[in-house]
Amino acid sequence: MNLKQYVLTALAVSALTMPWTLGVTQAAAADAAAQPEAEPAPQAVSSAAATTAKTVKADAPIKVKQAKYSLKFNAKNYTKETLKLEGQAVAFRAYRDVVYTAKPASVASESMSIFIPEAYFQKGGTVNGYTAKTAPIFLPNGVGGYMPGESKEPSASERMSGGANASLVALSKGYVVAAPAVRGRTTVGDDGKTYVGKAPAFLVDYKAAVRYLRHNRHRLPAGNTDRIISDGTSAGGALSALLGATGNSKEYDAELRAVGAANERDDIFAAMAYCPITDLDHADMAYEWMFNGVNEAYQHSAPMSPLLPLNAGSMPGALKVGDAVVPLGPRPVVQGGSAAADRPDNAPVEDSSAVEMTQAERVASDQLKALFPAYVNSLGLKDRQGRALTLDEDGTGSFADYIKSVYAASAQSALDAGEDLSALDWLTIENGMVKDVDLAKYAAWATRLKAAPAFDKFDRSSAENDEFGTTDNTPRHFTGFSLTRDKEAGATMATWDDVRRMNPMYFIGQQDVTVAPHWRIRHGAKDRDTSLAVPALLALKLQDSGYDVDFASPWGKGHAGDYDLDALFDWADGICKAADTRKK
Repeated sequence: MNLKQYVLTALAVSALTMPWTLGVTQAAAADAAAQPEAEPAPQAVSSAAATTAKTVKADAPIKVKQAKYSLKFNAKNYTKETLKLEGQAVAFRAYRDVVYTAKPASVASESMSIFIPEAYFQKGGTVNGYTAKTAPIFLPNGVGGYMPGESKEPSASERMSGGANASLVALSKGYVVAAPAVRGRTTVGDDGKTYVGKAPAFLVDYKAAVRYLRHNRHRLPAGNTDRIISDGTSAGGALSALLGATGNSKEYDAELRAVGAANERDDIFAAMAYCPITDLDHADMAYEWMFNGVNEAYQHSAPMSPLLPLNAGSMPGALKVGDAVVPLGPRPVVQGGSAAADRPDNAPVEDSSAVEMTQAERVASDQLKALFPAYVNSLGLKDRQGRALTLDEDGTGSFADYIKSVYAASAQSALDAGEDLSALDWLTIENGMVKDVDLAKYAAWATRLKAAPAFDKFDRSSAENDEFGTTDNTPRHFTGFSLTRDKEAGATMATWDDVRRMNPMYFIGQQDVTVAPHWRIRHGAKDRDTSLAVPALLALKLQDSGYDVDFASPWGKGHAGDYDLDALFDWADGICKAADTRKK
């Protein structure tokens, strides 16, 4: 066994259980896998940096002087409202500015709006077969780019869906909508000084919202708190997945107590996740496994700056990168660049022109791609037929075949709908049937959005580095691979507790965690914000663990969500009504 084989084998053994070993092994394996003439040996990690990464403990919950809020829902504080959906009136009652924690770090970011169909206030009122008692609760989040998430108010016109938003459609179908705002990476607390929205704050808030609903199960005029269904896109898709995968985990208890969350369960019935930016400590490897060899990137303009004004309860502030102070204001207009119209709020801009990756970025791409097979193989996944899904050292294998099958099914649906795909050289089509997929040619067709590393940037300039930042807004690494390649002395890594608590993969299968029984995961067939492998691994791990999973890659979709709301709520109705029938 040569050094490369030995190190990759060690990585497979330690990938899920030894965070610092994983980071060092990633770096060593990458060096072994790289072409020796491609790059000088990376600088050795200083003993101080190594010690920091090994010994740093989880950040203590933030303590600030806070006013206390009642956790008792006020059913009298509402307005009656009506919106039109396809010409039909949707009447509902709106309960806004409901603070869902007793000691919020940011009142505006820990408040929610609750919307209840007006029919449930009439004697015997039903909508779509639901009653006030049986109506599921739809829990959308507005997170994108790990920025603060706004409450998703019902709207008849939404940019991403191209029509009514999910909240309004949910109301029309008889769902109670509970739309929490949550903290994000730029949220500053009500003390005006401390950054209170770093990882895992947005999940703590989402859990607290669920606990508030359960705490008020008998005060809410309608809604079945055993039928809570989350929904999110991009980083919001990751948040939805995290909520679904970490139900009742005690690993978040300290933060929940710090904000005064209700002493209730926080597991949910189902999770809907569109293009989830998740599994962050392995996402760089997955991205390069998919896009290695594509050497032009379409994101090259101020990735740290938000696209839209920040929410109330947040402020632009400034980001510390080394000795530099970078203001966090509106994203500058890129000369010759443009953003796709259907992308989630605060997602990285897709520029219209590409920039060549540097030699160092290309080497990093080669190294990261070489690491991915060991991670996949360490998971022990199988397909529905029980076949082991693995990768060979060169990145080929049964898992690659599985990814091909997902894209093939997507393309087949387009063919069956009458689309002409004959110009696509990455598809082999015979007699109207997709017979094969060339993943390398697919990557060239889809193009690369992000240069390597896609998420844990060596200079800590990504949204994810900011998400893992400190309370004084200093970004941090979350992989050993990038920490060992950061040229700045004293660069640090996020605590293992925070890295772990931001990855749903670590919680599925834990005995003390209640995972949502139902999942719907979508990742567009031309999504280049993360690799299809990331949501595929999540779906497979859930499926192998016995959960109900509906996973697909819709044709013609990029990095977006809520584009198939009729199908989404058909799925939700199916699982809710089936569960209600079994209960009877």
